[in-house]
Amino acid sequence: MNELVERTLAEASELVARREVSAVELTQAVLQQIAETEPVVSAFAHLFPDAALDEARTLDRELAHGRLRGVLHGVPIGVKDIVYMRGVPTDAGSRALTGFVPDYDATIVRKLRDAGAVIVGKTVTHEFAWGVNVPVTRSPWRDGWYPGGSSAGSGVAVSVRSAFGAIGTDTGGSIRIPAAVNGLVGLKPTFGRVSRHGIIPLSWSLDHPGALTRTVADNAILLQVLAGHDPADLGSIDEPLADYRAQLESGVDDSVIGVERDHYFYSGVIEDVRAAVEAVIDEYASLGARIVEVQLPAFAAMPSALLTILLAEASAFHRRLFRERALDYDPATRLLLELGELVPATHYVTGLRARTLLRDRVKNLFRAHGLDALISPTIPLPTVPNEQRNQPRDGGETAFTAYVHHTFPANLLGLPALSVPCGLTSDGLPIGFQLLGRPFAEATIFRLARAYERNHSWPALRPPVLQDLGS
Repeated sequence: MNELVERTLAEASELVARREVSAVELTQAVLQQIAETEPVVSAFAHLFPDAALDEARTLDRELAHGRLRGVLHGVPIGVKDIVYMRGVPTDAGSRALTGFVPDYDATIVRKLRDAGAVIVGKTVTHEFAWGVNVPVTRSPWRDGWYPGGSSAGSGVAVSVRSAFGAIGTDTGGSIRIPAAVNGLVGLKPTFGRVSRHGIIPLSWSLDHPGALTRTVADNAILLQVLAGHDPADLGSIDEPLADYRAQLESGVDDSVIGVERDHYFYSGVIEDVRAAVEAVIDEYASLGARIVEVQLPAFAAMPSALLTILLAEASAFHRRLFRERALDYDPATRLLLELGELVPATHYVTGLRARTLLRDRVKNLFRAHGLDALISPTIPLPTVPNEQRNQPRDGGETAFTAYVHHTFPANLLGLPALSVPCGLTSDGLPIGFQLLGRPFAEATIFRLARAYERNHSWPALRPPVLQDLGS
């Protein structure tokens, strides 16, 4: 394995900017890593090695003439295959879109290119990001086990060093779940912070584009590139941008972190996960944060409200294509789309009203306690064998419903949520904790996450598949 792929995104960016490494060398290193890992993990739906090298050569010529496009100049990135790229197939993991080639770039693709990123490929997604079929992507941590949510390809690509960062989308946890099960940092930003223009929607009021990376700083860099108001996205919010890296090393003194145990710590949480996150809480207290126990029984109502909205909005978007090409959809996706068509308008409106009420209650919770963030396990258990993902566990929940039980609230509320690695289970599987912040307070949760991260070596986690390949 080329040593360059072990560098963080921030390090790779600096190497190119200082002209210690060329964009071509960096891209060649990543393409070599892809060639070694793809036969095993299948993280990419489409690869563009020739186009990536051509772009890297262009970037090197620009730098030689004194032009640095931005903080991603020459850095190889992966993009989830529901994101439009002009002239490139976008299948969204479905036969129903076979042969579809967009004629324009999504806003986030344009922003990546403006910042100098080299897009090496489109990463595998569950069909239309619904997250119900089993993707071809394989877990690098344990063969035959679940690689994450619908952004699994992006998570696995970053985990095996086939990209320095990758774009995902999160409607019910599909950035944070693959981050947690692959030992990565994954951010679902505030709703409206990152444009969805040019991204195939799953649910237009719940979708959030974001990034998966190996470190907190890398994620902050990508958010700095991706964030901003976009008139082409009707849900985009014109809110001033923060400098997401400026306060990364400022620590946690005087920060207030809430712990809500009824919903997040005692609903199917296995002991390894609970112990790891409790250790994080203890560490925050030792670093100077004030830990506050809070209660919000309304958390229990959030999955029902979100599912009602999600089912209705997904089926509304697919209504025409589904009638034309229903048999080209995976049976599991087809079943959910049919179910969504049965959601009464009154139930959908009730779900929207419930969301407004729940947002107010959580807003009041943050205000009453002066919270900077809520902390919890990202998901209550690590990855599981693929065949067990939808099998009932003790208490009747499946692994999948247990995962989204913890991630759904941030989507319903539209609040920023960051998953950060915090250890391994007794049998060697990654564990993540989640920080849920105030609207547009991504800088705060990055700062809190970095205060923990800098005392640990979790960003250097290497999945077993890399040892198996001799990488």
